[in-house]
Amino acid sequence: MAASLVAITHFDAMAQERNSPPPAADTSGLDFHQFGLLAVQDGGRRKPIDTFSRETLIRITGRSTYVGKAGRKWQANDFVLSGSLETHDWRTEPMVLVSLGQLKEKLGLDKTERRFSFEQLVGSTELQRLTNEAHALKRAEKTLDRVQQEALAVSDRLALLANVMNGTALLIVPASKSETDPWVVPPEFSRYYSETQFAPVQIELQTMATSYVQADGFNFSRAASRLRESLRALSPSVYPQERQLRLEYFYNHFEAFYRAIWFYGLAFLILLVAHARGGGRLLRTVGVAVATLAIAFHASGIVMRCFIAGRPPVTNMYESVIWVSFAASAFAMIFYARYRTLIYLIAALPATFLALLLVHQMPIAMPASIDPLVPVLRDNFWLTIHVLTITLSYAAFLLAWAFGNLMFVLYTVQPARTRENAALHFWLYRIMQLGVLLLAAGTILGGVWANYSWGRFWGWDPKETWALIALLCYLTALHGRLAGWWTEFGLVVASVICFLAVLMAWYGVNFVLGKGLHSYGFGIGGETYVAIGVVLDLLFVAFAVWRYRSSKRIPSSTPAEAVAV
Repeated sequence: MAASLVAITHFDAMAQERNSPPPAADTSGLDFHQFGLLAVQDGGRRKPIDTFSRETLIRITGRSTYVGKAGRKWQANDFVLSGSLETHDWRTEPMVLVSLGQLKEKLGLDKTERRFSFEQLVGSTELQRLTNEAHALKRAEKTLDRVQQEALAVSDRLALLANVMNGTALLIVPASKSETDPWVVPPEFSRYYSETQFAPVQIELQTMATSYVQADGFNFSRAASRLRESLRALSPSVYPQERQLRLEYFYNHFEAFYRAIWFYGLAFLILLVAHARGGGRLLRTVGVAVATLAIAFHASGIVMRCFIAGRPPVTNMYESVIWVSFAASAFAMIFYARYRTLIYLIAALPATFLALLLVHQMPIAMPASIDPLVPVLRDNFWLTIHVLTITLSYAAFLLAWAFGNLMFVLYTVQPARTRENAALHFWLYRIMQLGVLLLAAGTILGGVWANYSWGRFWGWDPKETWALIALLCYLTALHGRLAGWWTEFGLVVASVICFLAVLMAWYGVNFVLGKGLHSYGFGIGGETYVAIGVVLDLLFVAFAVWRYRSSKRIPSSTPAEAVAV
């Protein structure tokens, strides 16, 4: 979709020559289920139009729904079909996201607004200049600054909206023989089929379009269903199977991760109250049951995504956050079953809640789209073994980070009692041990995969380097605890501070440095939120250290218990 602004401007000129869109009935009440099950080829993948529409609207607006100037709420499928049939003037709708304030300033846009119209942006000569400049730097393999990156992103959004409005985005006619051949839009059917072959499709297309414009729900759904069968009849071996389309449609609308967010939050509140009341049995049981339900919703979303993609869900930032947060809660449940203490769940649940909330609120920085793998990742054996092992170590360290922050709260509220609680420090030690074991194994396996893929075991790639730094940080923390370099409180500090190295390997290399052979994970956005979070956490660490040192001046009433190893 990286069409140049020159091409978009040409489309804009043609669009202005057309008459205004014909008035259409209110289509907001239509059932788009059958339409959403139509298959489309997009981004190298065959997917339901429902998925394509959602991804398209999010890429353009940053939201899964759009509220127009007139106050009408547009669903994704409604928007895409309306744009293709020109039943609404989308050129003047303020829907194209421009999130970077510096770019708005350069373009002379209102900095208090986040979205602007196609007509407003496509006529900007400064945007065209910045985009051409960014394309030139990209071809020369030079680094782009944030303004240039955002200019490219806005250009891509405009190109995508233009393709929706001129109908070229809906590649719904399948290739005749090979799954990898490009699909075409209906007017270009002659590339693969004769008029006689395409006639049934043409009839249903016309019926569906007419029914949509008239807001005739019954005939619209029936025509969309028949259209899907007609398209499948053109090329049965290429068109996706019905169960594949229905599974992905169900995944889109079930919203397992969004449901899990609420159950994680509810479980945390229940368990927090149970812990505050001394572990009441009823509340404890209910809280663990709700947490289990949250993990089940979380797991169901991951399993469905695996079936849809045909691979483990760990190939981009969105998937890794979903997987790591799930594994952190699963580890917490396992440790709870082993040691029968709520402290693991009380630490893990808010961390998982915040992680899921983060990816839900940042669809542009961490898109949820399921994309084909780059060549280096297409060996599912190594993808499963190496990447899952590394990300499981991130999960263990995320749990240790959450556990450490929870212990800081306890040190702040009850410093003497917490200092003497050997079990708490032992449980934290066990989590860090698990993380070190997984990270060490994952790093070694990564070297084996690097030798298999790139012909060398180790190359000091930023991702490799920061994985090693994180491993050395945690090894130092654990060794220092055994060697007596610091007390149990020092291990708590290390569980939080060392996670910064994991955060750099996980997020910083991909979103801040943006360099290295692991280019499949690169992205932009969210740095401000991450930086603020890190600073606040470090300030909390500093406060906890001060509180701990202050409390040591007060004699403890009971001797400290020995820490079991």
